[in-house]
Amino acid sequence: MAAHKYSPGQSVQFSPHRYEDSSARGTYTIVTRLPEEGNTPQYRIKARTDGRERVVREDQLVRI
Repeated sequence: MAAHKYSPGQSVQFSPHRYEDSSARGTYTIVTRLPEEGNTPQYRIKARTDGRERVVREDQLVRI
């Protein structure tokens, strides 16, 4: 079981993978930690620009 790196309220940079929607790239805030998918922690994040939320894997995030 992998431990989550990020905590709710923390700012992160979301970088979608090559074949995902690149327009979603940007600065987000961690809303909550979610259960793992396989062995990868997941998070619900909220965009600073428009307030949209999405569920992402930890390997798509970078600490800022």
